[in-house]
This record gives sequence, structure tokens and C-alpha cells, in this order.
Amino acid sequence: MAETPNYEIPTEMRDFAEKSVDQARKAFDSFIGAARRTAETVSGSADLARSNASNLSTRGFEYAEQNVNAAFDLAQKLVRSRDVNEAMQHQAEFVRSQFAAIQAQAKEFGGLAQSAFQQGAENAKSAVQQGVSEARDAFNQNAEAAKKATDQI
Repeated sequence: MAETPNYEIPTEMRDFAEKSVDQARKAFDSFIGAARRTAETVSGSADLARSNASNLSTRGFEYAEQNVNAAFDLAQKLVRSRDVNEAMQHQAEFVRSQFAAIQAQAKEFGGLAQSAFQQGAENAKSAVQQGVSEARDAFNQNAEAAKKATDQI
């Protein structure tokens, strides 16, 4: 039987292959690191969004409580009224004060919501920009390292 010829792989090829594997590993590590940092930033953005939603919800319940208490106060004044004129006066005062209170609440709630959305958008934009920048930097570093390795051969 014929013996299989023993072809030896040149040292330069083995060195090149080893450097290529090392560079591929470094490139992968760089990309994974950038992806993890981006994921952490996005997670932080999600936490901020959750916090803002909680603040808006809490404020909404506070407004509801204020408005219901004002209605109960009106009801108490109405049952204590001595005549229809006094009841109508209490009703008119309630409408004026509630109109002003609801305007102020809407303005404040709108400002809180706008601020929350703005923060979320800014964080998302920052996370995407950071991720793209880190991925670009990792790619450029690894492309430069690969170029140097091929130049050495």
C-alpha cells in the first residue's frame, strides 16, 4: 500500500493562521464588549422610562385624589347650605376653583410627560450613538491589526 505523503505546512503559514485567529478573537471580544455596553445603556434607559412612568402615575393619582376631595368638600357644603342661592354660590366657587386646578394640573402633567419623553429620547439616541461609535472603533482597530499582520508576511 502506498503511504500518504507527508506535506509540511510552512512556518509562515502557521504563524499567519495563528495571528488571524488571535485577531478574530480580539475583534469578537471588541464587538461583544461594545454590544454589552450598549445593552447596559439601553437597560439604564428602560429603568429611567420605568421611573418616569411611575412618577407620572403617582402624580396622576395625586391629582385624582385632590379632585375627588374637592368634590366631597363641595358635597358637604351643599348639604349644609341654608338655601338654593347659597348652594348655587358654592357650586359656582367649585367650578371656578376646579377649572383653575385642572388647568394647573394639566400644565404640570404635560410638562412632566414632555420631560420624561425627552429624557427617554435623549438616552436612546445616546445609547445608539455610543454603540455605533464603539462598534466602528472596534472594527477599525481590528482592520488595522489585520492589515499589519498581512503586511508582515
